[in-house]
Order: sequence, then C-alpha cells, then structure tokens
Amino acid sequence: MKLHAIITSLLETDLYKFSMGQAIYHQFPSYKTNWSFKCRNEDTKFTEEMILEIKEQIKHYCDLRFNEDELIYLSKIEWLHEDYIDHLRIWKPRYEEFSITNESECGLSIEVKGNWLNTSMYEIPVLAIVNEVFYRMSYNYDELFEQYKRKLKEKTTWLIDGTYNLGIFSEFGLRRRLSAEAQELAVKTLCENNSNYKDSKCIGTSNVLLAKKFNVTPVGTMAHEFIMCVGQGNPMYNPAYSNKLAMDAWTKEYGVFNGTYLTDTIGDQTAHLDMGYTYSVSFAGVRHDSGDPYEWGEAWLNHFESYYKTYRDERVNPKNKTLLFSDSLNFERASKLYEHFKSRIKVAFGIGTYIANDTDVEALNIVMKVSECNGRPVAKLSNADGKTMCKDDSYIEYLKKTIDWRLSHN
Repeated sequence: MKLHAIITSLLETDLYKFSMGQAIYHQFPSYKTNWSFKCRNEDTKFTEEMILEIKEQIKHYCDLRFNEDELIYLSKIEWLHEDYIDHLRIWKPRYEEFSITNESECGLSIEVKGNWLNTSMYEIPVLAIVNEVFYRMSYNYDELFEQYKRKLKEKTTWLIDGTYNLGIFSEFGLRRRLSAEAQELAVKTLCENNSNYKDSKCIGTSNVLLAKKFNVTPVGTMAHEFIMCVGQGNPMYNPAYSNKLAMDAWTKEYGVFNGTYLTDTIGDQTAHLDMGYTYSVSFAGVRHDSGDPYEWGEAWLNHFESYYKTYRDERVNPKNKTLLFSDSLNFERASKLYEHFKSRIKVAFGIGTYIANDTDVEALNIVMKVSECNGRPVAKLSNADGKTMCKDDSYIEYLKKTIDWRLSHN
C-alpha cells in the first residue's frame, strides 16, 4: 500500500526545533547525539509493510529543502538570526543517519546517530510519519477521519456554548496527529471560530507550516532535549545543575523575556532552585509536562509570589507570568485547570493528541528521545516515572544520586 508524501515541507515541524536549533548552531555545533524511538502502547505491532512505507516516507523527507518563501517566513520571526537562516538555506536531512529495523517489541526500531544540529530536526517529522502510516495501514482511514471530524465539531460546539472555557490555548499535535489533513482541519476550524467562543481563544499551533498557511502564531520555546544535552552531555558538568546550565545557555542566546521554561527534565526541585530571582524575571513563564498539574501549578505560583513579595518587582508578579500546561490534556482537564488558576496567574494550554488525533480508536503514544550525547548517556526523569527514558539504568541511578546530593547540600 503506497501512500502519498506525508511530510511535504521542512517547515512542517514544531517551532521549538528552530529556537533550539539556533542555540545549538551558535553554542553547541560539535555536539553529537543518539536518538531512540519508543512506542508506549502495549500490544501495538508494526508490520513489515509499515516499516517499508516508513522508510520510503523518511527518504522523501530527506530529499526536501527549504525554499526561499519558507526562509523569508522564518526570517520574520524576530528572534531568529540571519546567520541561522543562512545555515537552513543549505541544510538537508541525511538518511544515512537513520537505522530503521524490526528489532523491537512493537516491531519498529528507529535509531538516529549524528550531529545534534541535524538529528534534533528529525524527531517531529519522523513521529508524524510513523503515526500516519500506522493509522492509514491499520484501519479504514476514511472511517477514522469521519470520526475525527465529528469529534472536532463537538469540540467547537463546546467552546462556543461555554461547556468548556480554556482561556488561551494552542494546537500542539503534530507528532501524534492522525494525519496532515486532520491537523490542518483542526487548526483552521479552531482558529476561524475564535470570535464565537465564550471564554477561549486558539492563538495558533506549534506546526510552523500551518502557522504560516493560516497566518496564526507559531508557538513553542524548548523541549527536554535541550536541557538533557546541555546539562548532561559535557563530562565537565554536574548533571544535577542541568537546569542552570540550560537557563544560562538559553539566556545567552535570547536575553531577557526569553520564552517559557520546561521545568521537569530532572524534576522540578532543581528547576525552582536554578530559576531564582534572575531567571524568574527573564522567563515569561513555565511549562508543565508531567506530574500532578495542580500541585505543580501551586508550587510555581508560590515561587513567583515569593519573589514578588521580596522585591515588589512587577516582572515577577504572578499576574504577569504564565503557567503553560501541555501534559495529556483534553478540554475538560484544561477547563478545570483554567478555572482553578485564572484569577491568580496567567494560564495557557498546549493541547496535542486530543485535538489532532481524537477518534474512536486508541491513540498511539510514541516518542523519540535523545539517548546519548557526546557518547554519554542522558536521561529525562520528569515528575512521573512512566515518562523516564534512558537505555542505561546505572546512569539513571547516578543522576538521581547527584540530584539528591545537591538538594541535601543546598
């Protein structure tokens, strides 16, 4: 079963790949990384036919180049520099950096090795390819798409009649979307109906290609990989200071008011320590991606409030900071979080699978994560054990011990 091309533009990735990419280009151009694919769904199996199609789709992706119209669009994003845009002008994905086999429990193994500047860009398109191939070849896709359209219409109705109020939200579903056409329909529908919503506004999407197409805001700052590689990829650094090292590098690249910080890579306790007053000023807010969202939100609200009480600086006033929630959200969960926090701090949501792949069948839970940086294991611990991913159990224990030591001596 031969499918049409799934990824048709190098813009078809999440915005944070460009913001991280520029920092990598300027500060870590020699870093090398290994990436590993994982399907978290039990009993899911990829067939040989699917693997062959995935290979062909990735080969097609590797033949793409940025065109001048796309580069002009990127150059209008005020924090992307001309030298990085010039780098993208000659950049190309390299199929030689992929190893795709059937040697895994789910029947699909994808390993990537190469320069971080290259391999970082592969994650999102590859996951979008795997997802769409799986659903088109496992089910009657036309039936799935009808289910998807029915549920999308229902969501729009809920926002219009006020069943759920979300305040500000964005579509974050590229990596796990049902298909390219499904995500495009969602962004178009949700953004076009903004004027009809009771107390919600879809401001944009993480998908840069769709943001360009529909003239909406491309959304995103950073992913776990940045904190993992910057904080754990250099043997001269103590990985318990991963957050500080990442914040230092990010601020060096982007100065003050430099986006939303992702707090849970090695647990939030060290993120609270390292953000301190200075970085509480410079980051616009923090992003939740694991653990209890209410406990997390209250802790960060108190974090900003404590500095505001001490310094009376409006830049750390919780009213001027944002809690961005992005972990396994649907409209009901988001609406409850919005009601809980909205009077005390700004609230926003990045909603992925529930918008981009909501049908009557189970959505895939697939990821690609950095497993090594510069020949060293790296790990994401997060605030939920189920999201920990590392090939070296001894490194996880070492990382936990360094964090415990730091917290006990701080």
